[in-house]
Amino acid sequence: MTDADRLARTRYFTIVAVNMVATAGAVFGLVLAGRSDNTVQTAIGAGILLSALYFMAVVPRAMARRWKTPEA
Repeated sequence: MTDADRLARTRYFTIVAVNMVATAGAVFGLVLAGRSDNTVQTAIGAGILLSALYFMAVVPRAMARRWKTPEA
């Protein structure tokens, strides 16, 4: 396995790990909002959920764009 293959594999797994962390954050926010007794906790859960969804949509694409192989 060449260094380029190893680097590509590491970057792929990093992007997948970021998606998994964002998904866990979204699930946590959903559970927090669903099981809360007052509106403050519901708002915190909704904020965590929305920020995790934004993180899931933006960060992996930004990482892939930054790590993209330059065209010759």
